[in-house]
Amino acid sequence: MMISLHRKRVLLKAVAISGISAAVTFTGTANARTTQAEIDGDAASTQDVLSWGMGQQGQRYSPLKKINTDNVKKLVPAWSFSFGGEKQRGQEAQPVIKDGKMFVTASYSRLYAIDTKTGQELWQYDHRLPDGILPCCDVVNRGAALYDDLVIFGTLDARIIALHQDTGKVVWRAKIDDYKAGYSFTAAPLIVKDMVITGVSGGEFGVIGRVEARDAKTGKLRWIRPSVEGHMGHIWKGDKKMENGITGKTNATWPGDMWKTGGAATWQGGTYDHETDLIFYGTGNPAPWNAHLRPGDNLYSTSTLAIDPDTGKIVWHYQYTPNDGWDYDGVNELVSFNSGSDKLAGHADRNGFFYVLDRTNGKLKNAFPFVNRIDWAKGVDLKTGRPLETGVRPGDPTKSKDGKKGDVVFVAPSFLGAKNWMPMAYSPDTELFYVPANEWGMDLWNEPITYKKGAAYLGAGFTIKPLNDDYIGALRAVNPKTGKIVWEYKNNAPLWGGVMTTAGGLVFTGTPEGYLKAFDAKTGDELWKFQTGSGVVGCPVTWEQDGEQYIAVPSGWGGAVPLWGGDVAKKVKYLNQGGSLWVFKLSDV
Repeated sequence: MMISLHRKRVLLKAVAISGISAAVTFTGTANARTTQAEIDGDAASTQDVLSWGMGQQGQRYSPLKKINTDNVKKLVPAWSFSFGGEKQRGQEAQPVIKDGKMFVTASYSRLYAIDTKTGQELWQYDHRLPDGILPCCDVVNRGAALYDDLVIFGTLDARIIALHQDTGKVVWRAKIDDYKAGYSFTAAPLIVKDMVITGVSGGEFGVIGRVEARDAKTGKLRWIRPSVEGHMGHIWKGDKKMENGITGKTNATWPGDMWKTGGAATWQGGTYDHETDLIFYGTGNPAPWNAHLRPGDNLYSTSTLAIDPDTGKIVWHYQYTPNDGWDYDGVNELVSFNSGSDKLAGHADRNGFFYVLDRTNGKLKNAFPFVNRIDWAKGVDLKTGRPLETGVRPGDPTKSKDGKKGDVVFVAPSFLGAKNWMPMAYSPDTELFYVPANEWGMDLWNEPITYKKGAAYLGAGFTIKPLNDDYIGALRAVNPKTGKIVWEYKNNAPLWGGVMTTAGGLVFTGTPEGYLKAFDAKTGDELWKFQTGSGVVGCPVTWEQDGEQYIAVPSGWGGAVPLWGGDVAKKVKYLNQGGSLWVFKLSDV
């Protein structure tokens, strides 16, 4: 049976109280402003972590190697921190770090500042959430961004908040959109050219996806680019709002008025490439799920958009799943990497295929499966870039006997994807991507649906099922040149956390069973693990302080799997929630 979004809203009803805890003595260095130049060089720095992805390109690679394959077995906890109270649920954040301070978001739109040396809380900000928020997939938050003396993050009621790094006091706040219409915001912002770049969540409610740029110091809008064709973009010259061209061409790939509630939410967050000067943002599923109502490719859903940060215009796009009928969001990160003189980018899509694109123009260079079973397509045409569909789509409900339920199909991957939001990593040392994959399928059917503001806009029912008895999750080392899987680690429960790799020859990721694990980047051998007490669905990071290398990861089971997972959710219902942050370093003995 399809899970009721109304029932989920009851489960997720927010009770947060706005406030900031009293500041405590800070043992680290004095706060220094985070410059755009520092953010631009984040991937190469070792003293801090300034952006989601450990660098704007999103490689999640650190040049640190004090912790390596030879000594990782000596890794021990340095300290742990509790997010406290009854507000547990999914902890999907990636911490950011500057000058001895860590800033980490938690469920229910909370943000903490912590002394990285001692684990002592410096301050806490609890965003006051209204009744009636409409989060699709748990009350998660995936992280914050640093700029100047600010730490900036988004909230479940579709706000963006800038706090002073020293005190946690609100410096500016802005409304992204109306939460009552289904808008929310869960991703980490991206800082590019002194602007804070954000998207929107809420595709299951028929909202219109878009990418927004604001002055990072003041919160004033610079430009907005919608992700559904037919909608007007805007740009601001000072305080003057001006039209900036329609996205695509009205009704080119959408019938009638369907584009007006077309979805394509930009809920994952973006990456930025300095060499091409382009922002890359993925877009979600078209709305509604019932594809029989919207014949056509439905641009620019299930795509990567390459956007000029100066103009807010789309330079190129690549669509992974035209006329998506399976909820295969294309929001997953586009990670820039170079191969010789080629400027490339990798993307592991929910639809089961790994794509290698020329990031200068969006042309497809390679595409191959990274999971064992894909039913909806037999491959991707490397000349046209389009999928070679098999015809496995749910039936049209208007052609059924009762007009209420179309023919049921079983299809893999499930709508939770061969890879969902959890970010992969790329190592320039091994030239491999490390992809957290899942092997599952679903029974899927379509139903009649009409749009109503603030109501679920699916027109589909589903039940997710595991494909194997012994595992669902699989961490896979993928060669983007050959499409070969070099090694894999199989996990009983679905993998739902981010991945990090280092110059020490290591790959780190967490499991829902509660472990943070370290693998040999070349061989996949498991070298170390630690039980954190709850499922790890957050993103690990690493940095150097006072000559020592540290590793941090949030712990707390939750996210979409317990809410939407069907038979898979039943299989892992024994997993316990939590809310904590763990920091590790090498033992002195």
